[in-house]
Amino acid sequence: MVLACASAQAQGVYRIVGPDGKVTFSDRPAADAPAQQTMRSLAPADADPSANAALPYELRQISTRFPVTLYTGSDCTPCDGARNLLLTRGVPFTERTVSSNEDIEALQRLSGSTNLPFGTIGGQRLAGFSEGDWTQYLDAAGYPKQSQLPGNYRRPAPSPLVAAKPVEPASAAAKPPAQSARKERTPPPVNEAPTTPSNPAGIRF
Repeated sequence: MVLACASAQAQGVYRIVGPDGKVTFSDRPAADAPAQQTMRSLAPADADPSANAALPYELRQISTRFPVTLYTGSDCTPCDGARNLLLTRGVPFTERTVSSNEDIEALQRLSGSTNLPFGTIGGQRLAGFSEGDWTQYLDAAGYPKQSQLPGNYRRPAPSPLVAAKPVEPASAAAKPPAQSARKERTPPPVNEAPTTPSNPAGIRF
């Protein structure tokens, strides 16, 4: 029995999508299954390799190959269900919150939808929360069924999907445009010289 379990754990797990779209898991690849049908690691671009340093070796290896990211929103009961499943099972995961318009746009680009929760387990994307589906994919990735997290483990705090931009200081109150130092010069008054027989045009010198 022990040898059989060890052999099963050593074998790879293959995710096979049938012609009807049905997903099945097997320890053997399908005869016509391309390489991309196997479960692959798709770590977030900003994943910190040292974040899981405190984890047991086997769990650290699994979380490195198949990192888990959960995207949640406020007042979202299914999000709470997905989070509780991961916490109860002791799965290390990164939580990203979706609250601002920028977060929603980023989620749309990432998942093709704005529905929450949304999760990734390695390269597998999970829309919505179904405990059966999530458990199936966690099992296939190799996560233990019971928590193996050490007592001193602290999961990363949730962070916004889109990093908040620094608030720019309020601009100073608009000041009225400074008056030109040079004031428009009014033309000097025309000094009209009296006309005389010798100066009929009134020209003044």
